[in-house]
Amino acid sequence: MDFAIIAAGQGSRLSHEGIDQPKPLVNLCGQPMIKRLIDIFLECGATSVSIITNPDMPQVKDYLATLSLPVSLNVIEKSTPSSMHSFHELSKFLTAEKFCLTTVDTIFRPEEFKRYVKAFESDESSDGLMAVTTFIDDEKPLYVDIQPGNDMRISAFNDTPSPGVNHVSGGIYGLRHKALDILDHCMRQGIHRMRNYQRALLATGLDIKAYPFEKIIDVDHAADIATARNFLQ
Repeated sequence: MDFAIIAAGQGSRLSHEGIDQPKPLVNLCGQPMIKRLIDIFLECGATSVSIITNPDMPQVKDYLATLSLPVSLNVIEKSTPSSMHSFHELSKFLTAEKFCLTTVDTIFRPEEFKRYVKAFESDESSDGLMAVTTFIDDEKPLYVDIQPGNDMRISAFNDTPSPGVNHVSGGIYGLRHKALDILDHCMRQGIHRMRNYQRALLATGLDIKAYPFEKIIDVDHAADIATARNFLQ
């Protein structure tokens, strides 16, 4: 499986709150945030790792250049208007039948992520497996409607919660290669934002399922760094 990381954000909130390091290089439990993700991907059997970084943070690309991985490491340095556009830039490297994409500030326990990857690898029927959690700390969460039953099929992605809905998107996207055709279509239509792309997946008729994580943390503010460290320890 190919893995990819979106690390092209400005990290402006962290810098305004006194964090001098680029977000991907913030230390979490002894290593930069981005290296932690790469190591987890390799432990999950990654066939390649592809990353998009922000040209305003050349330290990130310089750091990645020091790494020696047992698989292909593809790095793009480019500013994009949205995470969906960053995803599109990375898509040319996602040639395997299945791939997994995350944002660099998506913090999860490695053991949960490994179970998620195994579940996605063994799933022969669905077109995608999206991480969801009931832990909500995002400023603008994307609520995930799940159909009643045991198959965890997603029926909608909403900006506001529907009655009885308590799961939100965790920022981890496992998809089959066919989902890239829909990404290309969204780009041609001028669609922005990952949440609108996810809605397009459902509108096209793809079978997208949810995989629950106990907890996923987004590092958006300086206080989130301490929260993430405590969570991982």
